[in-house]
Amino acid sequence: MKATCWTGRNSVEVQEVPDPSILNSRDAVVKVTSTAICGSDLHLLDGYVPTMQNGDIMGHEFMGEVVEVGPGVDPARIRVGDRVVVPFPIACGACSACQAELYSCCENTNPNAGIAEKLFGHPTAGIYGYSHLTGGFAGGQAEYARVVLADVNALRVGSGFTDEQVLFLSDILPTGYMGAEMCDIQDGDVVAVWGAGPVGQFAMDSARVLGAEKVIAIDKEDYRLQMAAAQGYETIDFRNTDVRSALLEMTGGRGPDKCIDAVGLEATHGAGHIDLYDRAKQAVRSETDRPHALRQAITSCRSGGIVSVIGVYGGMIDKFPAGAWMNRSLTLRTGQCHVQRYMKPLLRLIERGAIDPTRVITHRLPLTEAPRGYELFKHKRDNCEKVVLTP
Repeated sequence: MKATCWTGRNSVEVQEVPDPSILNSRDAVVKVTSTAICGSDLHLLDGYVPTMQNGDIMGHEFMGEVVEVGPGVDPARIRVGDRVVVPFPIACGACSACQAELYSCCENTNPNAGIAEKLFGHPTAGIYGYSHLTGGFAGGQAEYARVVLADVNALRVGSGFTDEQVLFLSDILPTGYMGAEMCDIQDGDVVAVWGAGPVGQFAMDSARVLGAEKVIAIDKEDYRLQMAAAQGYETIDFRNTDVRSALLEMTGGRGPDKCIDAVGLEATHGAGHIDLYDRAKQAVRSETDRPHALRQAITSCRSGGIVSVIGVYGGMIDKFPAGAWMNRSLTLRTGQCHVQRYMKPLLRLIERGAIDPTRVITHRLPLTEAPRGYELFKHKRDNCEKVVLTP
């Protein structure tokens, strides 16, 4: 079969690889009908996530048709012929983390737990197509994919939805929603979102659904800010505006009630000493992540507010504003998304039209053009917001 493979830093290729097969009794094999390139995939492409190996299959946002199931799969949940969306974290459904619906923290699905423990203190769940740090599982940017523990990790969807309506239940829509949910949004709240990429857009939509009175998008790309403005959100272009000062002016001097970092480890500020500082620290390997958006969210949030972090961080950051965090009673919440918790409720929101996931799609390409899709997305060419690939 054809699959998008990591072949080195800043290099992916579509290669012929062996078809997946049933390895454990609760596996399923899915014929992929739609898959997507995620912002998190760019962290792999750029070499910021360790333990990638030449030939690793990329992709953790995919859906398709079940073509084979193992003998241990519960037929009441998944059968051959079912149309399914696959969440990116692999959950066992039985450990204490899964019982608490903390699926991305599953204690049993990462066979390389020892590697993750060295970096994070405790292992994360296994993740499709996301390095050997998270298990080395083959991803879904391919013609076929193996789904592990399929009766826990695949959501059956009906024929009444298009692929594009439900594909993002695999990751970015639940991630954006969880970012807003962690804010405990109250009626009348002002919510600021750093990053107007796909996850940031869905965090804004979710904040509105959850009752925010005003949503503010912060980015530097005109087309992303225009996409947010078209939904009725206020915008700040950080290239020519001091973000904190603008937020104070827009909130009567208090700052936003809730702040969401949807940027993560490759944050930039476009210009300024702090951007140069972070890049220099990275160059000499004394800092792995650029936390400018996180610093700014913490210092901009009103006292007693909540900072929600859904942008991916992978290692160490410097100059974390602990004084602002502690002295102003800020709450910091974060986590890889517990996707399985949100899939069914979000499917209902899609069904009734409260959220339209298709609005972020700008590019549709065949799987064979995946390398071009990565280039467009990484370099933000042709106003690229989200790429969907069709095998």
